[in-house]
Amino acid sequence: MTTRVLVPSGVLGLGFDREALARGVAMAPDIICIDGGSTDSGPFSLGAGQSKYSRAATKSEWRSLMQARAELGVPLVIGTAGTCGTDATVDWMFDITAELATELGQSLTVVRVYSDQPADRVATAHAAGQVTPLTPAPDFALDGLTNIVALAGVEQIQTALALGADIVIAGRTTDTATIAALPLARGDAAGPAWHGAKIAECGALCSTNPTSGVIMVDFDDTGFTVQPLAEGAFCTPHSVSAHMLYENSDPFCLHEPGGYLDVTGARYTALDARRVRVEGSKWVPAPYTVKLEGARIAGYQTTILAVLRNAHYVENAQAWVDRLTGFLHAEIATRMGLSQVDYDLQFRLMGVDATLGALENRQGSPVEVGVLGIVTARGQAQASEIGKLINPFVLHYPLTDDEELPTFAFPFSPATTDRGALYEFALNHVMALDDPMSAFRLTKTKVTP
Repeated sequence: MTTRVLVPSGVLGLGFDREALARGVAMAPDIICIDGGSTDSGPFSLGAGQSKYSRAATKSEWRSLMQARAELGVPLVIGTAGTCGTDATVDWMFDITAELATELGQSLTVVRVYSDQPADRVATAHAAGQVTPLTPAPDFALDGLTNIVALAGVEQIQTALALGADIVIAGRTTDTATIAALPLARGDAAGPAWHGAKIAECGALCSTNPTSGVIMVDFDDTGFTVQPLAEGAFCTPHSVSAHMLYENSDPFCLHEPGGYLDVTGARYTALDARRVRVEGSKWVPAPYTVKLEGARIAGYQTTILAVLRNAHYVENAQAWVDRLTGFLHAEIATRMGLSQVDYDLQFRLMGVDATLGALENRQGSPVEVGVLGIVTARGQAQASEIGKLINPFVLHYPLTDDEELPTFAFPFSPATTDRGALYEFALNHVMALDDPMSAFRLTKTKVTP
Protein backbone atom coordinates (compact mmCIF):
# COMPACT_ATOMS: atom_id res chain seq x y z
CA MET A 1 0.00 0.00 0.00
CA THR A 2 1.18 3.52 -0.77
CA THR A 3 0.65 6.26 1.81
CA ARG A 4 0.92 9.85 0.66
CA VAL A 5 1.84 12.45 3.29
CA LEU A 6 1.65 16.19 2.69
CA VAL A 7 4.04 18.28 4.81
CA PRO A 8 3.26 22.01 4.44
CA SER A 9 6.26 23.37 6.35
CA GLY A 10 9.01 22.56 8.80
CA VAL A 11 7.01 24.22 11.56
CA LEU A 12 3.65 25.93 11.95
CA GLY A 13 4.21 29.68 12.21
CA LEU A 14 7.17 29.82 9.84
CA GLY A 15 5.07 30.17 6.70
CA PHE A 16 4.68 28.20 3.47
CA ASP A 17 3.98 28.69 -0.21
CA ARG A 18 0.16 28.79 -0.52
CA GLU A 19 0.20 27.87 -4.22
CA ALA A 20 2.39 24.86 -3.42
CA LEU A 21 -0.07 23.84 -0.71
CA ALA A 22 -2.93 23.97 -3.22
CA ARG A 23 -0.83 21.85 -5.58
CA GLY A 24 -0.38 19.34 -2.77
CA VAL A 25 -4.09 19.21 -2.00
CA ALA A 26 -4.78 18.48 -5.67
CA MET A 27 -2.50 15.43 -5.38
CA ALA A 28 -4.90 13.84 -2.83
CA PRO A 29 -2.66 13.02 0.14
CA ASP A 30 -3.83 10.58 2.82
CA ILE A 31 -2.85 12.86 5.70
CA ILE A 32 -1.43 16.33 6.39
CA CYS A 33 1.34 16.49 8.99
CA ILE A 34 3.21 19.47 10.40
CA ASP A 35 5.55 20.08 13.30
CA GLY A 36 4.74 22.70 15.90
CA GLY A 37 8.14 23.35 17.46
CA SER A 38 11.34 22.04 18.97
CA THR A 39 14.04 22.96 21.48
CA ASP A 40 15.94 24.97 18.84
CA SER A 41 15.23 28.33 20.46
CA GLY A 42 16.31 27.32 23.93
CA PRO A 43 14.53 26.44 27.18
CA PHE A 44 12.19 29.45 27.57
CA SER A 45 9.15 27.98 25.79
CA LEU A 46 9.34 24.74 27.77
CA GLY A 47 10.04 26.49 31.05
CA ALA A 48 7.25 29.03 30.63
CA GLY A 49 4.87 26.77 28.74
CA GLN A 50 4.46 29.33 25.95
CA SER A 51 4.72 29.27 22.17
CA LYS A 52 7.47 31.32 20.57
CA TYR A 53 5.31 31.83 17.49
CA SER A 54 2.76 34.57 17.00
CA ARG A 55 -0.81 33.50 17.71
CA ALA A 56 -1.96 35.49 14.68
CA ALA A 57 0.54 33.77 12.36
CA THR A 58 -0.29 30.38 13.83
CA LYS A 59 -4.02 30.93 13.38
CA SER A 60 -3.61 32.19 9.81
CA GLU A 61 -1.59 29.17 8.73
CA TRP A 62 -3.74 26.71 10.67
CA ARG A 63 -6.82 28.15 8.95
CA SER A 64 -5.34 27.22 5.56
CA LEU A 65 -4.50 23.72 6.77
CA MET A 66 -7.94 23.19 8.30
CA GLN A 67 -9.50 24.26 5.00
CA ALA A 68 -7.22 21.85 3.12
CA ARG A 69 -8.14 19.04 5.51
CA ALA A 70 -11.84 19.69 5.06
CA GLU A 71 -11.49 19.67 1.27
CA LEU A 72 -9.62 16.37 1.35
CA GLY A 73 -11.48 14.66 4.19
CA VAL A 74 -8.21 13.38 5.68
CA PRO A 75 -6.63 13.80 9.13
CA LEU A 76 -4.54 16.85 10.03
CA VAL A 77 -1.83 16.23 12.64
CA ILE A 78 0.43 18.64 14.49
CA GLY A 79 3.18 17.50 16.84
CA THR A 80 4.95 19.46 19.57
CA ALA A 81 2.09 21.95 19.55
CA GLY A 82 2.96 25.46 20.65
CA THR A 83 6.76 25.10 20.27
CA CYS A 84 7.33 23.04 23.42
CA GLY A 85 4.44 20.57 23.53
CA THR A 86 3.35 21.14 27.11
CA ASP A 87 -0.25 20.51 28.12
CA ALA A 88 -0.76 24.28 28.24
CA THR A 89 0.34 24.79 24.64
CA VAL A 90 -1.72 21.82 23.44
CA ASP A 91 -4.76 23.55 24.94
CA TRP A 92 -3.63 26.87 23.39
CA MET A 93 -3.60 25.16 19.99
CA PHE A 94 -6.97 23.57 20.71
CA ASP A 95 -8.47 26.99 21.48
CA ILE A 96 -7.23 28.28 18.11
CA THR A 97 -8.73 25.22 16.43
CA ALA A 98 -12.10 25.71 18.12
CA GLU A 99 -12.16 29.39 17.11
CA LEU A 100 -11.44 28.47 13.50
CA ALA A 101 -14.02 25.70 13.51
CA THR A 102 -16.64 28.29 14.40
CA GLU A 103 -15.40 30.76 11.81
CA LEU A 104 -15.19 28.11 9.07
CA GLY A 105 -18.38 26.28 10.00
CA GLN A 106 -16.56 22.97 10.53
CA SER A 107 -17.67 20.11 12.76
CA LEU A 108 -14.63 18.19 13.95
CA THR A 109 -13.39 15.37 16.11
CA VAL A 110 -10.23 16.65 17.80
CA VAL A 111 -7.94 14.35 19.77
CA ARG A 112 -5.37 15.90 22.04
CA VAL A 113 -2.24 13.97 23.06
CA TYR A 114 -0.79 15.25 26.33
CA SER A 115 2.92 14.73 27.03
CA ASP A 116 3.42 16.41 30.42
CA GLN A 117 5.05 14.18 33.02
CA PRO A 118 4.30 14.48 36.74
CA ALA A 119 7.52 14.74 38.72
CA ASP A 120 6.52 11.82 40.94
CA ARG A 121 6.14 9.54 37.90
CA VAL A 122 9.65 10.41 36.73
CA ALA A 123 11.03 10.07 40.27
CA THR A 124 9.48 6.61 40.63
CA ALA A 125 10.89 5.53 37.28
CA HIS A 126 14.33 6.85 38.26
CA ALA A 127 14.25 4.96 41.56
CA ALA A 128 13.40 1.79 39.62
CA GLY A 129 16.39 2.28 37.31
CA GLN A 130 14.20 3.14 34.32
CA VAL A 131 15.67 6.62 33.70
CA THR A 132 19.01 6.82 31.90
CA PRO A 133 21.05 9.98 31.20
CA LEU A 134 21.99 10.97 27.67
CA THR A 135 25.30 12.67 26.88
CA PRO A 136 25.66 15.38 28.00
CA ALA A 137 23.14 15.30 30.82
CA PRO A 138 22.88 17.37 33.99
CA ASP A 139 22.69 15.64 37.34
CA PHE A 140 19.25 14.13 37.81
CA ALA A 141 17.18 16.51 39.96
CA LEU A 142 13.49 17.32 39.72
CA ASP A 143 13.38 20.17 42.23
CA GLY A 144 12.09 23.40 40.76
CA LEU A 145 11.23 22.06 37.32
CA THR A 146 8.35 24.07 35.90
CA ASN A 147 7.54 21.61 33.10
CA ILE A 148 8.59 18.08 32.18
CA VAL A 149 7.58 16.49 28.88
CA ALA A 150 8.18 13.12 27.25
CA LEU A 151 8.63 12.84 23.51
CA ALA A 152 5.84 10.75 22.03
CA GLY A 153 6.42 8.35 19.16
CA VAL A 154 4.16 6.88 16.49
CA GLU A 155 2.08 4.76 18.87
CA GLN A 156 0.47 7.77 20.50
CA ILE A 157 -0.36 9.39 17.14
CA GLN A 158 -1.72 6.09 15.79
CA THR A 159 -3.98 5.74 18.84
CA ALA A 160 -5.32 9.25 18.26
CA LEU A 161 -6.00 8.49 14.59
CA ALA A 162 -7.74 5.22 15.54
CA LEU A 163 -10.15 7.26 17.69
CA GLY A 164 -11.44 8.84 14.49
CA ALA A 165 -9.62 12.15 14.80
CA ASP A 166 -10.10 14.73 12.10
CA ILE A 167 -7.39 16.75 13.84
CA VAL A 168 -4.70 15.51 16.20
CA ILE A 169 -3.06 18.11 18.43
CA ALA A 170 -0.10 16.39 20.05
CA GLY A 171 2.15 17.56 22.81
CA ARG A 172 5.88 16.97 22.61
CA THR A 173 6.66 14.40 19.93
CA THR A 174 9.74 13.38 18.07
CA ASP A 175 10.05 15.35 14.83
CA THR A 176 9.39 12.24 12.76
CA ALA A 177 6.55 10.61 14.70
CA THR A 178 3.61 12.47 13.15
CA ILE A 179 4.76 11.67 9.61
CA ALA A 180 5.71 8.03 10.19
CA ALA A 181 2.58 7.12 12.15
CA LEU A 182 0.09 6.51 9.32
CA PRO A 183 2.50 4.75 6.91
CA LEU A 184 3.47 2.36 9.70
CA ALA A 185 -0.15 1.81 10.72
CA ARG A 186 -1.00 0.90 7.12
CA GLY A 187 1.83 -1.61 6.83
CA ASP A 188 4.40 0.34 4.83
CA ALA A 189 8.00 -0.69 5.42
CA ALA A 190 9.33 0.51 8.78
CA GLY A 191 12.80 1.59 7.65
CA PRO A 192 11.56 3.80 4.80
CA ALA A 193 8.71 5.12 6.95
CA TRP A 194 11.08 6.43 9.61
CA HIS A 195 13.66 7.57 7.07
CA GLY A 196 11.13 9.42 4.92
CA ALA A 197 9.71 11.03 8.02
CA LYS A 198 13.16 12.28 8.98
CA ILE A 199 13.71 13.71 5.50
CA ALA A 200 10.29 15.40 5.52
CA GLU A 201 10.23 16.73 9.10
CA CYS A 202 11.54 20.15 8.11
CA GLY A 203 9.50 20.44 4.94
CA ALA A 204 11.38 21.80 1.94
CA LEU A 205 14.67 21.99 3.82
CA CYS A 206 15.50 18.77 1.97
CA SER A 207 15.14 20.62 -1.36
CA THR A 208 16.95 23.32 -3.29
CA ASN A 209 14.38 25.93 -2.11
CA PRO A 210 14.21 25.39 1.65
CA THR A 211 11.96 28.37 2.45
CA SER A 212 9.13 27.19 0.17
CA GLY A 213 7.95 24.74 2.82
CA VAL A 214 5.68 22.28 1.05
CA ILE A 215 6.74 18.74 0.15
CA MET A 216 5.03 15.42 -0.56
CA VAL A 217 6.29 12.00 0.48
CA ASP A 218 4.96 8.71 -0.87
CA PHE A 219 5.66 5.65 1.30
CA ASP A 220 5.34 2.00 0.24
CA ASP A 221 6.64 -1.45 1.14
CA THR A 222 10.13 -0.95 -0.33
CA GLY A 223 10.97 2.74 0.07
CA PHE A 224 9.76 6.29 -0.27
CA THR A 225 9.70 9.07 -2.86
CA VAL A 226 9.98 12.74 -1.94
CA GLN A 227 9.28 15.84 -4.00
CA PRO A 228 8.91 19.58 -3.29
CA LEU A 229 5.79 21.28 -4.58
CA ALA A 230 6.86 24.91 -5.02
CA GLU A 231 7.82 26.21 -8.43
CA GLY A 232 11.58 26.21 -8.84
CA ALA A 233 12.18 23.76 -5.99
CA PHE A 234 13.93 20.45 -6.62
CA CYS A 235 14.95 17.44 -4.57
CA THR A 236 18.29 15.87 -5.47
CA PRO A 237 20.06 12.83 -4.03
CA HIS A 238 22.46 15.26 -2.37
CA SER A 239 19.79 17.51 -0.81
CA VAL A 240 17.82 14.50 0.46
CA SER A 241 20.71 12.45 1.81
CA ALA A 242 22.24 15.51 3.47
CA HIS A 243 19.19 15.96 5.69
CA MET A 244 20.29 13.00 7.79
CA LEU A 245 23.00 15.37 9.03
CA TYR A 246 20.44 17.90 10.21
CA GLU A 247 20.12 17.97 14.02
CA ASN A 248 21.62 14.50 14.17
CA SER A 249 24.99 13.49 15.58
CA ASP A 250 25.20 10.35 13.42
CA PRO A 251 24.21 10.69 9.74
CA PHE A 252 23.55 6.94 9.49
CA CYS A 253 21.60 6.33 12.71
CA LEU A 254 18.52 8.00 14.20
CA HIS A 255 17.13 6.88 17.56
CA GLU A 256 13.37 6.92 18.10
CA PRO A 257 11.03 5.40 20.69
CA GLY A 258 11.19 1.64 20.25
CA GLY A 259 14.25 1.39 18.05
CA TYR A 260 16.55 3.16 15.67
CA LEU A 261 16.80 3.93 11.97
CA ASP A 262 19.84 2.63 10.09
CA VAL A 263 20.43 4.26 6.69
CA THR A 264 23.86 2.77 6.06
CA GLY A 265 22.50 0.84 3.09
CA ALA A 266 20.15 3.51 1.77
CA ARG A 267 20.26 4.28 -1.94
CA TYR A 268 19.18 7.69 -3.29
CA THR A 269 18.06 7.82 -6.91
CA ALA A 270 16.86 10.83 -8.91
CA LEU A 271 13.65 9.83 -10.71
CA ASP A 272 13.60 13.13 -12.55
CA ALA A 273 14.64 16.75 -11.90
CA ARG A 274 12.29 17.09 -8.90
CA ARG A 275 11.81 13.67 -7.31
CA VAL A 276 14.14 11.38 -5.37
CA ARG A 277 13.50 7.72 -4.61
CA VAL A 278 15.09 6.17 -1.50
CA GLU A 279 15.35 2.46 -0.74
CA GLY A 280 17.44 0.28 1.57
CA SER A 281 16.72 1.95 4.94
CA LYS A 282 16.34 -0.38 7.91
CA TRP A 283 14.48 -0.18 11.22
CA VAL A 284 16.10 -1.93 14.18
CA PRO A 285 13.72 -2.59 17.11
CA ALA A 286 14.95 -1.87 20.64
CA PRO A 287 13.43 -1.50 24.14
CA TYR A 288 10.85 1.29 24.23
CA THR A 289 12.17 4.49 25.73
CA VAL A 290 11.02 8.11 25.53
CA LYS A 291 13.23 11.15 25.86
CA LEU A 292 12.52 13.47 28.78
CA GLU A 293 12.94 17.22 28.64
CA GLY A 294 12.60 19.54 31.60
CA ALA A 295 13.29 23.17 32.40
CA ARG A 296 13.60 25.25 35.53
CA ILE A 297 14.12 28.90 36.46
CA ALA A 298 17.84 29.59 36.77
CA GLY A 299 17.52 33.23 37.78
CA TYR A 300 16.12 36.53 36.55
CA GLN A 301 17.74 38.86 34.07
CA THR A 302 18.18 42.52 33.26
CA THR A 303 20.08 43.69 30.19
CA ILE A 304 21.71 46.95 29.22
CA LEU A 305 22.97 47.97 25.79
CA ALA A 306 25.50 50.66 24.87
CA VAL A 307 27.27 51.40 21.60
CA LEU A 308 30.92 52.44 21.33
CA ARG A 309 31.81 54.59 18.32
CA ASN A 310 34.90 56.46 19.49
CA ALA A 311 37.76 54.81 17.57
CA HIS A 312 39.94 54.65 20.67
CA TYR A 313 37.28 52.66 22.55
CA VAL A 314 36.29 50.54 19.57
CA GLU A 315 39.91 49.46 19.17
CA ASN A 316 40.24 48.71 22.89
CA ALA A 317 36.72 47.44 23.56
CA GLN A 318 37.79 44.25 25.33
CA ALA A 319 40.25 46.08 27.58
CA TRP A 320 37.53 48.60 28.44
CA VAL A 321 35.04 45.85 29.27
CA ASP A 322 37.59 44.02 31.43
CA ARG A 323 38.39 47.18 33.39
CA LEU A 324 34.71 48.11 33.68
CA THR A 325 33.74 44.64 34.90
CA GLY A 326 36.25 44.69 37.75
CA PHE A 327 35.16 48.17 38.76
CA LEU A 328 31.47 47.20 38.75
CA HIS A 329 32.00 44.09 40.86
CA ALA A 330 33.63 46.30 43.49
CA GLU A 331 30.79 48.84 43.29
CA ILE A 332 28.11 46.16 43.62
CA ALA A 333 29.88 44.70 46.65
CA THR A 334 30.22 48.12 48.30
CA ARG A 335 26.78 49.51 47.55
CA MET A 336 24.62 46.40 47.61
CA GLY A 337 26.60 44.03 49.82
CA LEU A 338 26.57 41.27 47.22
CA SER A 339 29.38 38.87 46.45
CA GLN A 340 29.94 37.49 42.97
CA VAL A 341 28.26 34.20 43.93
CA ASP A 342 24.99 36.13 44.35
CA TYR A 343 24.72 37.27 40.73
CA ASP A 344 26.32 36.99 37.30
CA LEU A 345 27.49 39.91 35.19
CA GLN A 346 28.58 39.45 31.59
CA PHE A 347 29.39 41.79 28.73
CA ARG A 348 29.17 40.63 25.13
CA LEU A 349 30.91 42.62 22.41
CA MET A 350 28.59 42.74 19.43
CA GLY A 351 30.62 43.07 16.25
CA VAL A 352 33.68 41.48 17.84
CA ASP A 353 33.01 38.12 19.53
CA ALA A 354 29.44 38.17 20.83
CA THR A 355 28.66 34.77 19.31
CA LEU A 356 31.77 32.67 19.93
CA GLY A 357 33.57 34.51 22.72
CA ALA A 358 37.06 33.13 23.25
CA LEU A 359 36.58 30.73 20.33
CA GLU A 360 36.35 33.56 17.80
CA ASN A 361 39.19 33.31 15.26
CA ARG A 362 38.25 36.12 12.88
CA GLN A 363 39.34 39.70 13.36
CA GLY A 364 38.32 42.93 11.72
CA SER A 365 38.07 46.65 12.30
CA PRO A 366 34.47 47.50 13.15
CA VAL A 367 33.21 51.06 12.95
CA GLU A 368 31.30 50.56 16.18
CA VAL A 369 30.92 47.93 18.86
CA GLY A 370 27.74 47.12 20.74
CA VAL A 371 28.25 46.31 24.40
CA LEU A 372 25.51 44.12 25.79
CA GLY A 373 25.50 43.76 29.56
CA ILE A 374 23.62 40.78 30.98
CA VAL A 375 22.83 40.69 34.70
CA THR A 376 21.49 37.46 36.18
CA ALA A 377 20.38 37.37 39.81
CA ARG A 378 18.14 35.35 42.10
CA GLY A 379 15.21 37.71 41.74
CA GLN A 380 14.05 40.25 39.21
CA ALA A 381 14.15 43.12 41.70
CA GLN A 382 17.79 42.39 42.47
CA ALA A 383 18.73 42.06 38.80
CA SER A 384 16.95 45.32 38.03
CA GLU A 385 18.73 47.10 40.86
CA ILE A 386 22.13 45.92 39.64
CA GLY A 387 21.20 47.08 36.15
CA LYS A 388 20.39 50.56 37.46
CA LEU A 389 23.59 50.65 39.49
CA ILE A 390 25.82 49.87 36.52
CA ASN A 391 23.90 52.14 34.11
CA PRO A 392 25.91 55.38 34.53
CA PHE A 393 29.22 53.55 34.27
CA VAL A 394 28.28 51.73 31.08
CA LEU A 395 27.56 55.20 29.65
CA HIS A 396 30.56 57.09 31.14
CA TYR A 397 33.58 55.04 32.19
CA PRO A 398 37.14 55.79 31.02
CA LEU A 399 39.58 53.29 29.62
CA THR A 400 42.35 54.71 31.84
CA ASP A 401 42.43 56.95 34.92
CA ASP A 402 44.16 59.86 33.25
CA GLU A 403 41.88 60.49 30.29
CA GLU A 404 38.72 62.52 29.91
CA LEU A 405 35.36 60.94 30.68
CA PRO A 406 33.89 59.39 27.53
CA THR A 407 30.26 59.35 26.44
CA PHE A 408 28.78 56.38 24.62
CA ALA A 409 25.36 55.86 23.06
CA PHE A 410 22.33 54.23 24.66
CA PRO A 411 19.96 53.14 21.86
CA PHE A 412 17.03 52.96 24.29
CA SER A 413 15.68 54.97 27.18
CA PRO A 414 15.63 53.50 29.74
CA ALA A 415 18.81 51.70 28.79
CA THR A 416 18.00 48.66 30.92
CA THR A 417 15.40 46.02 30.12
CA ASP A 418 14.01 43.55 32.63
CA ARG A 419 13.81 40.19 30.85
CA GLY A 420 12.11 38.22 33.60
CA ALA A 421 12.83 34.58 34.33
CA LEU A 422 15.84 32.86 32.79
CA TYR A 423 15.17 29.17 32.19
CA GLU A 424 17.64 26.34 31.76
CA PHE A 425 17.23 22.80 30.50
CA ALA A 426 17.47 20.40 33.42
CA LEU A 427 16.72 16.97 31.95
CA ASN A 428 18.36 15.15 29.06
CA HIS A 429 17.38 11.59 29.88
CA VAL A 430 15.36 8.70 28.51
CA MET A 431 12.66 6.82 30.42
CA ALA A 432 11.87 3.18 29.74
CA LEU A 433 8.19 2.28 29.29
CA ASP A 434 6.63 -1.20 29.39
CA ASP A 435 3.54 0.25 27.69
CA PRO A 436 4.10 3.09 25.18
CA MET A 437 0.82 4.70 26.19
CA SER A 438 1.47 4.67 29.94
CA ALA A 439 3.13 8.09 30.04
CA PHE A 440 0.62 9.86 27.79
CA ARG A 441 -2.98 10.99 28.08
CA LEU A 442 -5.48 11.40 25.24
CA THR A 443 -8.76 13.31 25.16
CA LYS A 444 -11.35 13.25 22.36
CA THR A 445 -13.54 16.29 21.83
CA LYS A 446 -16.36 17.02 19.38
CA VAL A 447 -16.06 20.59 18.15
CA THR A 448 -19.03 22.19 16.44
CA PRO A 449 -19.55 25.68 14.93
